[in-house]
Amino acid sequence: MKPRLARLAGSLFAGVLTLALSALPAGAKSLTVALIPGLTTDPFYITMHNGAEAAAKALGVKLMWQGAPEFNATLQVPVLDAVIARHPDAILIAPTDTTELIEPLRKAVAAGIPVITVDTYIGNGHYQTGFGNADFPLSYIASDNVLGGEIAARALAEAIGGKGKVYVSNVKPGISTTDQREQGFKQEMKAHFPHITVLSTQFNNDDANTAASQLQAVLARNPDLGGVFGANLFSALGAANGVKAAGKLGKIKVVAFDAPPAIVGDLKSGLVSIAIAQHPAEIGWFGVAAAYAHLTGQSIPVRIGTGFTVITAKNVDDPNVRKFIYHN
Repeated sequence: MKPRLARLAGSLFAGVLTLALSALPAGAKSLTVALIPGLTTDPFYITMHNGAEAAAKALGVKLMWQGAPEFNATLQVPVLDAVIARHPDAILIAPTDTTELIEPLRKAVAAGIPVITVDTYIGNGHYQTGFGNADFPLSYIASDNVLGGEIAARALAEAIGGKGKVYVSNVKPGISTTDQREQGFKQEMKAHFPHITVLSTQFNNDDANTAASQLQAVLARNPDLGGVFGANLFSALGAANGVKAAGKLGKIKVVAFDAPPAIVGDLKSGLVSIAIAQHPAEIGWFGVAAAYAHLTGQSIPVRIGTGFTVITAKNVDDPNVRKFIYHN
């Protein structure tokens, strides 16, 4: 589904759900929905949890929240198994690997528990097609991450004057969201910014200290480094810390994907030029709403897209912008 159509489907779904709720019979069965985040300590997922809680409260749904402390498939699978054993009515999950979570999630479906993926996906993210071994989730709810990468590329290109050397600080291959952000970033740079050289991607395994060290190593090899795109929260914060430690504040531009509370100070100091905030509360809200709709006999879109807000030092204090900064 194309991005605009996905967002339109989400809007239409929200309207249909509102109408359905007004006709909800009294004494309807209480439902339990489990939300398994990529990790429990990330402000992005904490904000998603808040949105899911708001939807659950509005719908009279019990929300289970259980996850691992690190973004790691080896840690997430046992959490998933434990949730399946408790047999909730539906599972919302941010899979930590596109392939390693396929069979574990198939166990949930085999146990009669419908699955919806949020933020990240399994397989190629195209569900209910009848093709492949990973099309069985009902829906995928997330930002358009390729578009997010393109927005990041344009922002960084503008920040460095349309020429110079840049690189992507990323987590590791095989994570759907960050793979797509890198893809969108590189596509946009190649298509529209011929005077910008994109250096090799640095993978930090979601460790900000590693990302900071990598920034300094890339700088040592490329003293004319102009900028870096941090493809997720820890990549961006780590890269920004590396810039600061190298004494290159204002000289090496950082575009951050995601907007934790710490980003406010980094934007105001000039350490980060632009932060691209997803809307995780919307993802959580739509996740619970979609699960509820399915469980009460309604059809749901196979793709629901949520938006972005671009945050800069100039607009970060605007209440209509600041509300999209994630929560601790």
